Parts: sequence; C-alpha cells; structure tokens
Amino acid sequence: MITNYDEVEELFKEISKAVEKRIRLFVIGGAVLLKQDLKDATKDIDLVVDTKEEFLELQKALEKLEFKLKIPGKEYEHMNLNQIFQKEDFRIDLFYKEVCGKFSLTEDMMQRANLVLDLEKLKVAHCSNEDIFLFKTMTEREGDLDDCIRLGIPGLNWKIIIKELQNQIKQSKQDIWITWVGERLDLLEDKGLEIPIMNEFDKLRNKYFENLE
Repeated sequence: MITNYDEVEELFKEISKAVEKRIRLFVIGGAVLLKQDLKDATKDIDLVVDTKEEFLELQKALEKLEFKLKIPGKEYEHMNLNQIFQKEDFRIDLFYKEVCGKFSLTEDMMQRANLVLDLEKLKVAHCSNEDIFLFKTMTEREGDLDDCIRLGIPGLNWKIIIKELQNQIKQSKQDIWITWVGERLDLLEDKGLEIPIMNEFDKLRNKYFENLE
C-alpha cells in the first residue's frame, strides 16, 4: 500500500529519467485521492496514456526500472486493462486510451486534467474528480464505490459527469454503459450519497430500455 503521495512523485521522477521520449501521463485513480487527502492509502496507480507510442515507451521504462508484469485478476474483467506492473509496494495499472471497454480518454477529459508535474521527459496530470468518479462507476474493483463516496462528499460538478457519460456513449456507440453506471449509482444512493443528477440519469436509462424493447 502507498500511504504518502511523495512516494508517487518520486516514482514519476524515476520514470522521467528512464524514458527516452517525452510522455504525458493522466492519473485517474486512488493516487489523486491520496494527494487530496481524501483517502489514507492506495494499492495501485491508475495511469492512462493517449498514444500507443507513449504506452510502449512507458512500458519499456517500467521494465528498465525492474517492474514485473502481473496477470490481471477477476476484478479487472470489464476494464480492458492493457498491463499491470508490480514492484514492491507499487502496482501500476496502465491503460492505452481506453478504459473499461469503450470508456476513452477524451479531449474534454484531457483539458479538465490538472498538470501536477512537468519534468524533463514526463508530464503528469491528474484527471478531474468528476472524471475519476465516472471511471470508478465503471469498475468492479473492491473499494471503488467507497472512493466514489469520498469524491462525492466534498462536492462534484454533476453536470460534467452526465455530459461526459453522454459523450462517452456517443463516441463509443455503446449505450449499454448507461445500465452499468446506473446500477453503481443506485448502490451509491443506497449507501447515502446524494446524487443530484439521478432524475436526469433515470431518463437516459429509461430511454435505453425503451429503445431496447
């Protein structure tokens, strides 16, 4: 488990020294919550890159840093995971462009991301809390619903979340995602999280089922 964001930052500095070409990394998971003091520890670092070239370059750098490839478990079944790299307490879940089947790193998401490190050969940006929330409603990993609650309590821009979900559906032509996300939002409401977009979301979900019939 990683309990201090400084450890994550040091890792990024090591990666910057190991890569040969410049890379942009987008962080979409628990490491962002750790940085914001929204959780005490994280067991993995979720990273997305926008190009295949960046993915291959980063993979080469991680291997140079003695990270080992790990086989994904059942909790990653729906995630379209590209690679898991493990070294001691560090586990990196690395995605090229797409996460969770057809959930993609979009231009809007990249524009919302906050640049936190600008190193010689590595730029590291944290995706917005809204995009991380949406990403975590699309997984089956233990603890992701709890992370959604941690993100929701301080407050989120729910309009961004519903707009990005619609954007993802339009881009992927996979409107079945509305049912998966809906189930997760229902569970979050049961856990006490107030979700102001539920009425709007239910309209999208009902429309999906009507079209299905």
